[in-house]
Amino acid sequence: MSSPQTRPLVVAIAGSQREDSVTRQALERALESARERGARTELLDLREYELPMLDPDAEPPADARRVTDRVEAADAVVLGTPMYHGSYSSPLKTALDYCGFDEFEDTTVGLVSVAGGRFPTRPLDHLRAVGRALNAWVLPHQVAVPDTHSIGEAFPDTIDDRLDELGEQVVAYATIRPTERCQNATPADD
Repeated sequence: MSSPQTRPLVVAIAGSQREDSVTRQALERALESARERGARTELLDLREYELPMLDPDAEPPADARRVTDRVEAADAVVLGTPMYHGSYSSPLKTALDYCGFDEFEDTTVGLVSVAGGRFPTRPLDHLRAVGRALNAWVLPHQVAVPDTHSIGEAFPDTIDDRLDELGEQVVAYATIRPTERCQNATPADD
């Protein structure tokens, strides 16, 4: 974790394997907002990593260490996923399986979920539960992007505004000590 005197590092993890991923687009928009607020940013595109299903008895592969090292270095993490069968994607699940308290404890976490159809809130609930199990501080503000098949070159203004707000909040809370977060938290608006 960076010291308060340096620019916070915000790492986003894209849990989509699709070439033209709306999940990736949404994360890039949130990271752009974080950069505009002074953060250093990095996108971990899980298509670029060889992450086999976790075997707790085996030595983690090099790519798993690359992912966990980047997550542990982050002041804030944004998790992005398409909705698959009412939950989050298996590539993201595998990446999170390699992580633990060392990577997530007291880390600010933002959430993004996308779906081709209905409103994708259930994956957000599942990711929130995982974040809480890892003692992360999951932001109340989250972004659900429905009807992704109708999204062209740009997000609708309402979604764009929510992604911008997510980028702003991950930067705002990234370097706040855990005891101070409760004093600064805003109620969930979803």
